[in-house]
Amino acid sequence: MTSSLEHRRGTATVSVRRADGTPLDRTAVVVEQRRHAVAFGCIGFDFVPLAAAEAGLPSSAPGGVDDVFGGAGAEAARELADLWLGVFDTATLPFYWAGFEPEPGRPDTERLRAAARWFRDRDVAVKGHPLVWHTLAPDWLRGLPDDELEATVRARVRRETADLAGLVSTWDAINEAVIMPVFANEEQENAITRLCRRLGRVETARLAFEEARAGDPAATYVLNDFDMSPAYDRLVEEVLAAGVRVDALGLQSHMHQGWWGEERTLEVLDRFARHGLPLHLTETTLLSGELMPPEVEDLNDHVVDAWPSTPEGEERQAAEVVAHYRTLMSHPAVAAVTYWGITDRGAWLGAPAGLVRADGTPKPAYDALRSLVRGEWWLDATPLRTDDAGQVEVSGWAGEYAVSAGGATATFTLPPGASAAEVVLG
Repeated sequence: MTSSLEHRRGTATVSVRRADGTPLDRTAVVVEQRRHAVAFGCIGFDFVPLAAAEAGLPSSAPGGVDDVFGGAGAEAARELADLWLGVFDTATLPFYWAGFEPEPGRPDTERLRAAARWFRDRDVAVKGHPLVWHTLAPDWLRGLPDDELEATVRARVRRETADLAGLVSTWDAINEAVIMPVFANEEQENAITRLCRRLGRVETARLAFEEARAGDPAATYVLNDFDMSPAYDRLVEEVLAAGVRVDALGLQSHMHQGWWGEERTLEVLDRFARHGLPLHLTETTLLSGELMPPEVEDLNDHVVDAWPSTPEGEERQAAEVVAHYRTLMSHPAVAAVTYWGITDRGAWLGAPAGLVRADGTPKPAYDALRSLVRGEWWLDATPLRTDDAGQVEVSGWAGEYAVSAGGATATFTLPPGASAAEVVLG
């Protein structure tokens, strides 16, 4: 059975003061939660065209709002955005190099910057994915000589983190390095694999983290992988032993072949938590349709003409979303969870992995997750009254909270356990 979630909760004695420093005693106040300490995220790929259009940037075809949402265009995008914002507080944006810079020197920076601003204007934190990855590396890299290739990769990493500093606060610095430099899924070796073959995995990781940090020292940088085997454990050990500064470990959990279950999930979390770093569940999916056969080793090899969501699958998905998120939250090392797609429209592999159907209607899993993140684990606006000392007790999930009275508002952080806080209104 999943262990208690009490370690996620806190109780604070909050001293509310007026601008002159005197206690705001015996006064009605309203306390409400603003965000969780844990990052509850989802990819924000669908909203890049909408953000770009609202910023007045020219549409790139394909890639405009109508390309993503069909004839419904911006209206459908905004309706989906309302659903997205009803649950999540952290958005992952796509920086896949092949699509981001299809021609050298012409990166898609302005559209991604507009998307980052669009989310930040809505109090959503932004993550970039990924900076270095052997897959979706641009073809124009292949012809570069080794020294120029390395310099170009270094410049790309530093450019993106510097250009998005202050907007993108977390990055997957390097993605899926466990299978580098042995990567046989392309007829012609990509340039990142060639670079890794020359430098080795650890030094390629060092390049990614050091150049990223040089571009933006304030961001959080993640080592991310899909391989939950001991091979990833060894890579983490090697990277850390080499003195590479890693801020968090990214664990992908695309469960197209079925939910891992509590026992396996906790085993994976325990194994990677021993490295002493926060754990980010970076890519989580659960299906609402037929499951992929268990004998499929590479999920990319499973190709079907249609992969529909089914009523039975949707009920299963809803139950598994609740069980999975409860299991993740029971482990103190988990600091972030990103669901890989709000909608079935354009979902990876065409799978019915979204929380919303392709027609824009929420599945039971959407309602189930919302009932946790913004229901059971959330404090809505709550009227309270300060005592003679101007104090009020606030209990809830760790995160950011606000106190309001008389038209003035101040925020405070509620950590796990017992604490004290002071806010000044006015």
